[in-house]
Amino acid sequence: MNSALNWLFDSDHWSGATGIPARIWEHLGYTAMTVLVAAVIAVPLGAIIGHTGRGTFLVAGLSNGLRALPELGLLTLLVLLTYVGLLPVVIALVILALPPILAGTYAGIRNVDGAVVDAARGMGMRGSTVLWKVELPNALPLILGGIRSATLQVIATATIAAYVSLGGLGRLVIDGNNAGAGSPNGYPQMAAGAIVIALLALVVEGVLEVVQRVAVSPGLRNAATRKSTVRTWRRPTLGLTDKST
Repeated sequence: MNSALNWLFDSDHWSGATGIPARIWEHLGYTAMTVLVAAVIAVPLGAIIGHTGRGTFLVAGLSNGLRALPELGLLTLLVLLTYVGLLPVVIALVILALPPILAGTYAGIRNVDGAVVDAARGMGMRGSTVLWKVELPNALPLILGGIRSATLQVIATATIAAYVSLGGLGRLVIDGNNAGAGSPNGYPQMAAGAIVIALLALVVEGVLEVVQRVAVSPGLRNAATRKSTVRTWRRPTLGLTDKST
């Protein structure tokens, strides 16, 4: 650990095109691109399925099926099919990011209070208007929660970009592994790379938490907290009833 910290705080590793700041920006670039593409696909799909109630099997099927795919094996296959480049990495990471966003959007839409939807329809709103003006705003906490989960998973997995000679923080891990234990840029560099990736995930999680608090209205946050508290403290009745009442 001391060797890793010494490598990490060496000023030579914080400058230039291969320095830690440059690798962080590359890593964040891969993550942002991946989550944006996944959100463009998963949010509309989850919203439509949640609104109409049709195709719900796709949510469970896609979520379970895509989560079961090994990212590194998938990346290797995509590289063989499309040659080395950014496209295979983005496709592999998008497949990883789709399930939590899709599930979060679907669950958010389906959990909107039915009385609120009925009131909107009673005011003359059509189906698409109900979805855009009522269901999606009320589902925002769960949608953003799915995006946060996907973002953290992608940050942790985007290291595979270095496996196909791209950049990012995975370069620290791959290059350190290639250098071996006898090199000063070997295992200490690998450990330093892992530390930076973990710290980056924590920082991004904190930023997304702030964004979610700003984007979600206090009323929705309080409602979500109340529902969570009720679920936590509600005790099963075991089917017993008090006949004296």
